[in-house]
Amino acid sequence: MMGRTIFIDPGRCTGCQACVSACRQCDSHRGTSLIHVDHPDEGHSAASLPTLCLHCEDPVAPCAQVCPADAIRVTPDGVVRQADATRCIGCSNCVNACPFGATEIDLRTRLAMKCDLCHDRTTQDLAPLCAAVCPTGALFYGTLEELRAERPGVQVADSFAFGDAVVKTGVATVVPADKVQWPVPGGLPVVEVNGVDVR
Repeated sequence: MMGRTIFIDPGRCTGCQACVSACRQCDSHRGTSLIHVDHPDEGHSAASLPTLCLHCEDPVAPCAQVCPADAIRVTPDGVVRQADATRCIGCSNCVNACPFGATEIDLRTRLAMKCDLCHDRTTQDLAPLCAAVCPTGALFYGTLEELRAERPGVQVADSFAFGDAVVKTGVATVVPADKVQWPVPGGLPVVEVNGVDVR
């Protein structure tokens, strides 16, 4: 895991959308938010979850691996950068390769868009905008040691299983220590197939 990174703590997210608004202010993609607040059990729960790029480390950035134009690059410190607008061809390979649904194509510009941890800010020792404005600490920027100093006993996951494939990430997620399986199962459970409830 990267030294200083974002830790996502879903239990603290209130769905306020401050992170979404702050992300729109980033100079590299002004007006477009690259973070989303999802509601995994909408209609049944008020639970919300900030979704952003988890900066895959192993395998290294599937989005970058499948880019035929070499538009998505990984920095030496592990940040998976946003697609280079001069190289991106808008093919959507990166969207299909992302196991976390964090990459998208901007239909207006026909370019791949993804979070790059506000690389312009983090290289200046500033927190990404989303973490800087989060009122509850659902997005925490710092080291694991700093997180644990503030939240003693917290457990985090940076490995997620998708069937037999395991993806290790540079952004970590806070998980309940007493209920977690390692690696954490990725994706959402299948509850319906062709209109039939399979739970």
